[in-house]
Amino acid sequence: MASTPEIVEFQGTLEGSGFTSALLRWAAKSRRDLPWRSTRDSWAVLVSEVMLQQTQVSRAEAKYLEFLNFWPTPEDLARVQLSELLKFWTGLGYPRRARNLHQAAQQITNLHQGRVPQELDQLLQLPGVGPYTARAVMVFAFEKQLGVVDTNVGRLLARWCGNSLRPKDAQELADKIVAPGQSWDWNQGLFDLAATVCTKRNPQCRSCPVESWCAWQGTGKDPAEGSAGVSKRQQPFRGSNREARGRLLSALAQGSVEMSDAASVMGLVDEQRRAVQLVNDLRDEGLVASQGDVLLLGDLIK
Repeated sequence: MASTPEIVEFQGTLEGSGFTSALLRWAAKSRRDLPWRSTRDSWAVLVSEVMLQQTQVSRAEAKYLEFLNFWPTPEDLARVQLSELLKFWTGLGYPRRARNLHQAAQQITNLHQGRVPQELDQLLQLPGVGPYTARAVMVFAFEKQLGVVDTNVGRLLARWCGNSLRPKDAQELADKIVAPGQSWDWNQGLFDLAATVCTKRNPQCRSCPVESWCAWQGTGKDPAEGSAGVSKRQQPFRGSNREARGRLLSALAQGSVEMSDAASVMGLVDEQRRAVQLVNDLRDEGLVASQGDVLLLGDLIK
C-alpha cells in the first residue's frame, strides 16, 4: 500500500534529524518500572498483554506476578478448569479475556508444543489475540522489528504527523520509524511517552523530547481526535451491562447463585428481562452454567 502524503512528509522531516536518538535517550532515563518489562519469556509477555487489554496498568500489576506464580507455563494453565482462572480474574474486568487466555493456553499446548508462536499468522489464530497483541508479543518477547500501535501510540503518531491517520496508516508509519535493532526499547519508549507526557488531555508539550519534530505541538485542533481509533469513548461503567455481568461473576466466584436472585445480585431488580438476557449471554460465552435453578461458574458442573 502506498504511503499517504502525511506519512511521506513526516518521514522526510526525520531523515538525519536526531529524532530517534532524542526519543531513545529520553526513554532510557524515563522508563517506568513495570514487572513484565523484566522478562522476554513469551508466555509471560502474552499474559501481560491480555491482562492490559482495556485494564489499568495498576490493576494488571497487582495480579501479574501472582498469575505467573500459579501458572508459569501455558501447560500449567491448560490443565486447570476455567472456573479456577475466572475466580483469580476477579477485579481485572472483561472475563472473556480470561476465557480466551485459557483457550489460548490449550491451543499453545496442543498445537505448538507448549511454546508461544513467533509468527504473526500463528499468533492471530490464538483465541483473543488480535493484531495489536500479536505484534506486542513479537516485539516484547522476540524483539521483531515492528511497531506496536495501541490507541495511545496512535495518538502520538497523529500528533507528530499533524493529521488523523487510519489504523493501517498508523501501523505502516509505526513500522517505518522503529529504531533499527532496538524495537523493544523503542516501543516501550513510545508507551511511556504517551502515558506520561503526550497524554490524551493536558499533554506536557514543553517536556516532550521530540517536540520540535511534532507538527501539532499542542496548538489548534488535536489531530488525534478520530485518528486510529483513539477517540472512541467507552460507555459509562455505572449501570452498564459490564457492571451487571461483573457483579454476577464476582458472586459466582464465591459460590452458587439461585437464578431467582440473579437480578438482585446484578443490581437489576427492576429489569428482570435484562437480567435474564445477561445470564443467557454469559451461558452462551461459557462463563456461566446452570444446574436446575442454580447458577455456577462455567465449568463447575460435571
